[in-house]
Amino acid sequence: MKALTAVVALSVAASLGLVACSKEAPPPAIPFAPWDKGYASKPDFAQVDYKYPIPTAELAKITPDYLATLDQEQLDQIYARLTAGPIPDGAFDGRILLPRGGSGKFRLAEIAGGFAGTALQLKGLALEDVGESLWRGKVFYRNERVLRNRIEDLSVLKKLGLVQGEPKKMDFHGKETWLLFPAKLYCGQSLLDARRESIVIDYFFTDEIPGYQESPDFLAGRRGLRVRDEIRMVRPGLYLGRAYLDRGFALNFTLYNKEMDEQGRDAFVKTGQVQEDCWPGTQQHKALAAAGG
Repeated sequence: MKALTAVVALSVAASLGLVACSKEAPPPAIPFAPWDKGYASKPDFAQVDYKYPIPTAELAKITPDYLATLDQEQLDQIYARLTAGPIPDGAFDGRILLPRGGSGKFRLAEIAGGFAGTALQLKGLALEDVGESLWRGKVFYRNERVLRNRIEDLSVLKKLGLVQGEPKKMDFHGKETWLLFPAKLYCGQSLLDARRESIVIDYFFTDEIPGYQESPDFLAGRRGLRVRDEIRMVRPGLYLGRAYLDRGFALNFTLYNKEMDEQGRDAFVKTGQVQEDCWPGTQQHKALAAAGG
């Protein structure tokens, strides 16, 4: 009987331990400058950066799920307080974050209205639906200054007639998969915050990159949607990005590499120091490290 009681007690303790471990971590305590609905009420990013620096311990708590709860002004204020960090290398998982407070689901044809032929082909498609079925993230080739997108399902594009034949697959972690929509990587001026550079992912001349496949790669280039992404580092392994179609803002996204995050998190929290491959601007960027700030 005593043995049975002990087993039950251990089981209960283990269950409680699992519950405790499975509890969601508290969200980061990130301050935001006040604003109103009118554009004139939006705060100046230089003042936001100066008055509301984000401690590295709070940056370490940011997750894609947390970012998905914020409205666009909050995402903008976080992005403006980040620097580009190092140009990534390797594979990152991607997640689309649509601007909150808008008209609900964003239709591709709505934001691609200036691209008559492409917009007609994309009629009725919602960005989040395409993102969930098509896009899985990005693979950075840092030394080549090239990026490719991880695609696991082409059925949506095939139904629209945007894929001819069967695109070639590439080896990715020992598995054959589509690495499509290549882009050039470089440092450049942010379209949101010109005080410091971002890492730019430029699809305009995608047809000049080795491995380019006309269908469907043309869709992102200068004869298609003219996509231009830019990203800044939240912490090593996690980047916040913004996607533009012909310089018009379309959506936010995150890029996450768990291994890089786990390897670099502690050092980043303690020191706030990272390699800066892009121009960090003239305004001093405050990274309040755990060691004293």
